Amino acid sequence: MTTEVKVPALPESVSDGVVAGWHKQPGDSIQRDEALVDIETDKVVLEVPAPQDGVLEKILFREGETVTADQVIGLIGGNGAAQPARAVNDPAAQAVPGNASAAKQAGPAARKLLAEYHLDSSQVTASGRKGQVTKSDVLAHVEKAQPTEVEARQPETRPDKPVPPVTPTPGLPGIEEDRPQKRVPMSRLRARVAERLLQATQTTAMLTTFNEVNMQPIKELRARHRDSFAQNHGVRLGFMSFFVRAAAEALKRHPDINASIDGDDIVYHGFCDIGVAISTDRGLVVPILRNAEYMSLAEIEADIVEFAEKGRDGKLSMDDITGGTFSITNGGVFGSMLSTPILNPPQSAILGMHKIQDRAVVEDAAVVVRPIMYLALTYDHCIVDGKSAVTFLKTIVDLLEDPASMLLDL
Repeated sequence: MTTEVKVPALPESVSDGVVAGWHKQPGDSIQRDEALVDIETDKVVLEVPAPQDGVLEKILFREGETVTADQVIGLIGGNGAAQPARAVNDPAAQAVPGNASAAKQAGPAARKLLAEYHLDSSQVTASGRKGQVTKSDVLAHVEKAQPTEVEARQPETRPDKPVPPVTPTPGLPGIEEDRPQKRVPMSRLRARVAERLLQATQTTAMLTTFNEVNMQPIKELRARHRDSFAQNHGVRLGFMSFFVRAAAEALKRHPDINASIDGDDIVYHGFCDIGVAISTDRGLVVPILRNAEYMSLAEIEADIVEFAEKGRDGKLSMDDITGGTFSITNGGVFGSMLSTPILNPPQSAILGMHKIQDRAVVEDAAVVVRPIMYLALTYDHCIVDGKSAVTFLKTIVDLLEDPASMLLDL
């Protein structure tokens, strides 16, 4: 009996996807619910499990090919009883790249690297949640390996996908051997990000207002309670949780910032779903903290860590990144001193954080050194007036410079 492997239902507004990679090849035995193939959409990577035990008979769509919802992409045959998986310590199993033992313990990005470097997940020290091997773990293992070992395990070029020859760019001199270049297709996520950013610039009247915040009170608070916070909650106390709490409180006080345009109507949201921009190897994603106004600092930090790990391993779901009434992006982690963030439609505003730097400021007629961060609020002038944007950003500054009042709901 042959069973069809179909593309699962795609998220709303997503018409198709691309086969990101198969974890099995024709002739491999598989078990029900074992990861079989990854489908990359504009927003997330969908992991398709095997619908039954058996043997993968045929792959109908290879890596890089476009597929649509409910389309048959592979066939599983056999009597429904797959061969028992070989143990991880079986030398024969270790000799096969991308075997089932590696696939069960690693995310999609990590599994791809394991196969390329001919590694097994048991050889790599895992740092992910529940003992999962991450992409960073594989890269760290490769860096620590002996030079000869790394050289022997360099990724190989697939015979069915030869590297295209380098062609000169029109109008430029011929490409020499010491001036290499390569052309790669844009990922679905990168293409979607480009489309949304272009849409934001064409359909909104974006303006940006700036302010600065003295981070000394928060730095002192973190220094006093950093160790006990980590011990009690199991997560590190960072700066982002303070900004999320301040933004949620400011959104309650300034409901026009927490609104969006829907046709000819303005929708005022009675909840604060705050998106936090996270940079991944695939591109920028913005997972959502639902009802952030009710979340504690520990809950915010824990969710951000989980989102970062899921984003790094390509595990974010559509529910994780859909919606949102306001966004925060932190260019300061990369050293940015000042920037103008771009709106995430249909949201009406986005807050940009930047690098904390010691500066000379005047307090009580005396010049003192304080850790200062520049803040940028980009807003849609179609729905938000300048006065509202400036007072909203000033509210955030006031809350951050007096964190006790924010945490005590004063």
